[in-house]
Amino acid sequence: MNILALLSPLAFAPLFWAAPLSAAEVPLGQISAYLQDLVTAEAPFDQVNADGSTSTGKIILKRPGFARFEYAKPDKTLVLASQGIVAVFDGKTNAPPQTYQLQQTPLNLILGRNIDLESSRMVVDHTEFQGDTHVLAQDPAHADMGSIELIFGDSPLRLKGWITTDEVGNQTSLTLGTLATGQSFSPNLFSIDQEKARRGIN
Repeated sequence: MNILALLSPLAFAPLFWAAPLSAAEVPLGQISAYLQDLVTAEAPFDQVNADGSTSTGKIILKRPGFARFEYAKPDKTLVLASQGIVAVFDGKTNAPPQTYQLQQTPLNLILGRNIDLESSRMVVDHTEFQGDTHVLAQDPAHADMGSIELIFGDSPLRLKGWITTDEVGNQTSLTLGTLATGQSFSPNLFSIDQEKARRGIN
């Protein structure tokens, strides 16, 4: 399973709220500071996949560098980010996980140690649409790997979800529920090696 497809679709209408015509996009510096301060977060999510199917689950973030996506049944896919690696465990088999370098996935834009969207060469568009701020990012060195469009609400500033486009143009959207922040999470939640051991994978 492609990590871009997992973490992403343009059917993002639920995220668009009506807003005054005078609304402006939230500055990139303010968004960077918000993400930098987002040390831990947990939220339910709804995902619309490229084929029109839907998935639900829970995301846990621990910055910098850690994430856990738990997909609900019948999917049961598990995505872990830890130690610079993203591992995708197939919920239907005990095959070894697909692995990716964190820096080569959209997650790095959220989990990176130092977030500075103003100077990032990855940000290719920054706009406001019906009260939400959209930040489109693409790795210039790996443009063939697709893009991610982060969606932020305002008053208060919050991450509402994202749209990812993979290397062949397939789009997936993920809408976050209310973000709970400030929790403490065990490192074991993000351990790829422990998850492999639990599944009996060498």
